[in-house]
Amino acid sequence: MSTATATKVFADRIGRIEVSATMAITAAALKLKSEGINLADFGAGEPHFNTPRHIKDAAIEAIEKNFTRYTNVAGTPSVRQAIVDRHKADFGSDYAADECVFTTGGKLALFNAIQVLVDHGDEVILPVPYWVSFKDIIQYAGGKPVFIETSEAENFRVTAKMIEDAITPKTKAIILNTPSNPSGAVVSPEDLEAIVRMAHKRDIFVLLDECYVYLNFTGKIVSGGSFLDCKEHVVVLGSLSKTYAMTGWRAGYALGPKPIIAAMSKLQSQSTSNTASMVQQASIAAVSASQECVAEMRADYIKLRDRILEGFKTIPGLTCTVPEGAFYVYPNIGKFIGRGGVKSATDLAAKLLSEAHVVVVPGEAFGTTEHIRLSYAVSHDVVDEGVKRMREYFAKLG
Repeated sequence: MSTATATKVFADRIGRIEVSATMAITAAALKLKSEGINLADFGAGEPHFNTPRHIKDAAIEAIEKNFTRYTNVAGTPSVRQAIVDRHKADFGSDYAADECVFTTGGKLALFNAIQVLVDHGDEVILPVPYWVSFKDIIQYAGGKPVFIETSEAENFRVTAKMIEDAITPKTKAIILNTPSNPSGAVVSPEDLEAIVRMAHKRDIFVLLDECYVYLNFTGKIVSGGSFLDCKEHVVVLGSLSKTYAMTGWRAGYALGPKPIIAAMSKLQSQSTSNTASMVQQASIAAVSASQECVAEMRADYIKLRDRILEGFKTIPGLTCTVPEGAFYVYPNIGKFIGRGGVKSATDLAAKLLSEAHVVVVPGEAFGTTEHIRLSYAVSHDVVDEGVKRMREYFAKLG
């Protein structure tokens, strides 16, 4: 099909989005692995832990008992109740089961929320650096991302003042991802409350991506859903993928005002319908049982973060902020651009993959030009080997 023919065939909205950069990197890495090449893979944000045994057992039991049929589009009453109970226990929120929709991954919760709230011409405030899919999903809905720049000197932290300065009469929503992918930045509890209250007062929705909320290393874990008097303008977007090492299970959810959740469920009824029934049962086990596995994984992520940051100190010219959560580092590689034929962060990522066999994601995917993202949700040995390969590669650049 020629480019001209394709232009006539495809709807305009598909041209407003790009292929996910992290998925593209994953595909390139998988190709090299299939050729027998050993990679230090810091690409995809996927826990190196296996899904805990009790979660797998719950899914197996569901299958053995033939719990394999359709469920309510929004999820069974049991899984929705389990989700709201977990959130209430941890954050003091107050959602009912019908204020929860269970989705096929956290990304679908985000996608559906933006589709039902954002219309053509609506502005959505988005801090930079941002997770790769935020911009594209906003644009797919016809909305306009309004980027606010954060400061590397301030650890990429988002403040209420930054948000306030970006608000216009066209602002429909604010997206907050805390802890952040890719920087690991955390919005302080004080700023989070100020943003939620400010948005509520101005009739603006806050879409809270809490994918990494339990991987907060500051000791002050908070949710925007905790501010009960602002509930009508808050939509919590959650995922079990990172918290419980369940990436492939595709288990996510949204908590919010009943009309918004009903609209998201209506959209879901015409797309994916319900999440796999046995996944719902496994998810009940995940959120209802002891959370000791989460604490254990979080403790190891902190060790891995410190290990890779120590390794970076052995690479002259490479600087990096200290992430306060999630499992990513976002080092500045600006001093290497222009050396050894490296033209950009994207070019550097490609050369690291082909020449050093290290998988990273270029910062352009997240809205910056002088960074690369590494996921340290890998074994300690991979961290050491990856840093070694990077040190050798950067040394060659001079």
